[in-house]
Amino acid sequence: MYRNSWLPEVFNDFLNTANMPKANATAPAINVQESDKDYTVELAAPGLSKEDFNVNINSDGDLTIKMEKKSEEKEEKGHYLRREFAYSKYEQTLILPDDVQKDGIEARVANGVLTVVLPKIKVQEQKVARQITVG
Repeated sequence: MYRNSWLPEVFNDFLNTANMPKANATAPAINVQESDKDYTVELAAPGLSKEDFNVNINSDGDLTIKMEKKSEEKEEKGHYLRREFAYSKYEQTLILPDDVQKDGIEARVANGVLTVVLPKIKVQEQKVARQITVG
Protein backbone atom coordinates (compact mmCIF):
# COMPACT_ATOMS: atom_id res chain seq x y z
CA MET A 1 0.00 0.00 0.00
CA TYR A 2 1.22 3.51 -0.81
CA ARG A 3 2.05 5.53 2.28
CA ASN A 4 2.52 9.27 2.15
CA SER A 5 5.20 10.40 4.59
CA TRP A 6 3.48 13.71 5.50
CA LEU A 7 0.08 12.11 6.09
CA PRO A 8 -0.39 10.81 9.65
CA GLU A 9 -0.46 7.02 9.96
CA VAL A 10 -4.07 7.04 11.17
CA PHE A 11 -5.21 8.82 8.01
CA ASN A 12 -3.24 6.36 5.86
CA ASP A 13 -5.12 3.53 7.58
CA PHE A 14 -8.41 5.38 7.13
CA LEU A 15 -7.78 5.87 3.41
CA ASN A 16 -6.88 2.22 2.82
CA THR A 17 -10.23 1.22 1.36
CA ALA A 18 -9.42 -2.50 1.47
CA ASN A 19 -9.66 -2.31 5.28
CA MET A 20 -12.39 0.32 5.46
CA PRO A 21 -15.74 -1.07 6.63
CA LYS A 22 -18.63 0.45 4.72
CA ALA A 23 -22.34 0.43 5.37
CA ASN A 24 -22.85 -0.13 1.65
CA ALA A 25 -20.77 -0.65 -1.48
CA THR A 26 -21.39 2.87 -2.76
CA ALA A 27 -19.67 4.83 -0.01
CA PRO A 28 -19.11 8.52 -0.77
CA ALA A 29 -15.76 9.73 -2.10
CA ILE A 30 -13.57 11.36 0.55
CA ASN A 31 -10.63 13.79 0.50
CA VAL A 32 -8.25 14.57 3.38
CA GLN A 33 -6.10 17.68 3.15
CA GLU A 34 -3.48 19.02 5.58
CA SER A 35 -2.29 22.57 6.15
CA ASP A 36 -0.14 24.13 8.88
CA LYS A 37 -3.30 25.00 10.84
CA ASP A 38 -5.62 22.02 10.30
CA TYR A 39 -6.74 18.87 8.55
CA THR A 40 -9.78 19.13 6.28
CA VAL A 41 -11.96 16.11 5.53
CA GLU A 42 -14.33 16.45 2.57
CA LEU A 43 -17.04 13.90 1.89
CA ALA A 44 -19.12 13.88 -1.32
CA ALA A 45 -22.74 14.49 -0.33
CA PRO A 46 -24.75 15.45 -3.44
CA GLY A 47 -28.39 16.19 -2.72
CA LEU A 48 -27.94 15.99 1.05
CA SER A 49 -28.52 18.66 3.68
CA LYS A 50 -27.06 19.21 7.12
CA GLU A 51 -30.05 17.39 8.65
CA ASP A 52 -28.91 14.17 6.93
CA PHE A 53 -25.62 14.10 8.88
CA ASN A 54 -24.56 13.34 12.44
CA VAL A 55 -20.92 14.22 13.15
CA ASN A 56 -19.55 13.64 16.65
CA ILE A 57 -16.63 12.60 18.81
CA ASN A 58 -17.36 9.20 20.34
CA SER A 59 -16.38 7.97 23.81
CA ASP A 60 -13.00 6.77 22.48
CA GLY A 61 -12.18 10.27 21.17
CA ASP A 62 -12.62 9.28 17.52
CA LEU A 63 -14.53 11.27 14.90
CA THR A 64 -17.71 9.54 13.70
CA ILE A 65 -19.51 10.65 10.55
CA LYS A 66 -23.00 9.22 9.96
CA MET A 67 -25.13 9.94 6.93
CA GLU A 68 -28.72 8.78 6.54
CA LYS A 69 -31.05 9.80 3.73
CA LYS A 70 -34.61 8.64 3.31
CA SER A 71 -36.75 9.79 0.43
CA GLU A 72 -40.12 8.84 -0.89
CA GLU A 73 -41.44 9.45 -4.39
CA LYS A 74 -45.11 9.14 -5.23
CA GLU A 75 -46.38 8.73 -8.75
CA GLU A 76 -49.95 8.41 -9.88
CA LYS A 77 -50.30 5.58 -12.40
CA GLY A 78 -53.83 4.76 -13.56
CA HIS A 79 -56.00 4.06 -10.55
CA TYR A 80 -53.02 2.90 -8.48
CA LEU A 81 -50.66 4.84 -6.29
CA ARG A 82 -47.08 3.71 -6.82
CA ARG A 83 -44.50 4.36 -4.11
CA GLU A 84 -40.76 4.07 -4.36
CA PHE A 85 -38.60 4.33 -1.29
CA ALA A 86 -34.93 5.25 -1.48
CA TYR A 87 -32.73 4.77 1.55
CA SER A 88 -29.01 5.27 1.89
CA LYS A 89 -26.87 5.01 4.97
CA TYR A 90 -23.14 5.53 5.55
CA GLU A 91 -21.05 5.53 8.70
CA GLN A 92 -17.31 6.00 9.13
CA THR A 93 -15.09 6.46 12.16
CA LEU A 94 -11.75 8.27 11.89
CA ILE A 95 -9.07 7.73 14.51
CA LEU A 96 -7.79 11.26 14.94
CA PRO A 97 -4.11 12.22 15.12
CA ASP A 98 -2.86 13.37 18.53
CA ASP A 99 -2.39 16.95 17.32
CA VAL A 100 -6.12 17.57 16.64
CA GLN A 101 -7.81 20.10 18.93
CA LYS A 102 -11.00 18.09 19.44
CA ASP A 103 -13.08 20.86 21.00
CA GLY A 104 -12.53 23.07 17.95
CA ILE A 105 -13.79 20.69 15.23
CA GLU A 106 -16.34 22.24 12.85
CA ALA A 107 -18.55 20.70 10.14
CA ARG A 108 -20.67 22.21 7.37
CA VAL A 109 -22.49 21.10 4.22
CA ALA A 110 -22.36 23.24 1.06
CA ASN A 111 -22.54 22.56 -2.68
CA GLY A 112 -22.86 18.80 -2.23
CA VAL A 113 -19.84 18.43 0.07
CA LEU A 114 -19.65 17.78 3.82
CA THR A 115 -16.52 19.56 5.09
CA VAL A 116 -15.11 18.75 8.53
CA VAL A 117 -12.27 21.00 9.72
CA LEU A 118 -9.96 19.48 12.34
CA PRO A 119 -7.82 22.28 13.82
CA LYS A 120 -4.33 21.39 14.99
CA ILE A 121 -3.21 22.06 18.54
CA LYS A 122 -1.05 25.17 18.48
CA VAL A 123 2.43 24.38 19.69
CA GLN A 124 3.91 27.45 21.31
CA GLU A 125 7.63 27.90 20.93
CA GLN A 126 9.02 29.15 24.20
CA LYS A 127 11.72 31.73 23.79
CA VAL A 128 14.07 31.59 26.68
CA ALA A 129 15.93 34.82 27.34
CA ARG A 130 18.59 34.51 29.97
CA GLN A 131 22.07 35.64 30.84
CA ILE A 132 24.81 33.10 30.28
CA THR A 133 27.58 33.23 32.86
CA VAL A 134 31.02 33.03 31.33
CA GLY A 135 33.20 30.79 33.45
